[in-house]
Amino acid sequence: MPDLKFNEFVDIVKRLRKECPWDREQTNESIKAATIEEAYEVVEAIEKKDYTNLKSELGDLLLHVVFHTIIASETQDFTIDDVINSIKSKLIRRHPHVFGEVKVSNSEEVKKNWEEIKLSEGRESILDGVPEILPALQRAHRLQEKAAKVGFDWEKKEDVWKKVIEEIEEMHEVELQRKKTVDEKTDEKFYEILEDEVGDVFFALVNYARFLGINPENALRRTNKKFIARFHYIEKRISETGKIISESNLMEMDKYWEESKKII
Repeated sequence: MPDLKFNEFVDIVKRLRKECPWDREQTNESIKAATIEEAYEVVEAIEKKDYTNLKSELGDLLLHVVFHTIIASETQDFTIDDVINSIKSKLIRRHPHVFGEVKVSNSEEVKKNWEEIKLSEGRESILDGVPEILPALQRAHRLQEKAAKVGFDWEKKEDVWKKVIEEIEEMHEVELQRKKTVDEKTDEKFYEILEDEVGDVFFALVNYARFLGINPENALRRTNKKFIARFHYIEKRISETGKIISESNLMEMDKYWEESKKII
């Protein structure tokens, strides 16, 4: 029954592709941004534990998988069967401890084997496969995870924290040097160096978060939500005085910010 329903769904998307003017005009390129958006909407539903919406968003994401495939099939690049067979073969190949004779004792061994298998499939680097389009924070986390799987990692969490402090101090030192510059060319040079140092700070913090078992992308999303909620509180309190926020001042806004921290 599930196969029949899936095939029926594929037929619906194929019909839309043929008969709907908008669907007919689309390409893999034209809908790629929407595909990313759908993936983020799935993540948002998961974070809100909104399973009714998650069901809907997963359907939207499945639509994109099928739609991309149908577009590709029109130029004989691949079909939906090719997509399914590809992922089926990959799952079997990369889980020899399930479908083969390999023995593992924990999930760390599974992850290490996974990376070794991917290298045997023709990848030149253990870091291949981390999309450049990922948000930089998330990409840093994935790069570090992949390197750690083959042993390129810090041994002690305390040393990672020392690295964070070291990078912050280096960033601050460059900032102080930049303040002393007098000409535009030198300032531009120090700006580029400072940008590198800020990046190093973020990278080190991502590493420390990883040692704490925290996904930095998730952590920052939570902080963003908290900031939005608290700022909305400031706007609400100021509006209660009959003013708009641009008529307020930092002292007043800071007072309401401190209030919001007791509630949010």
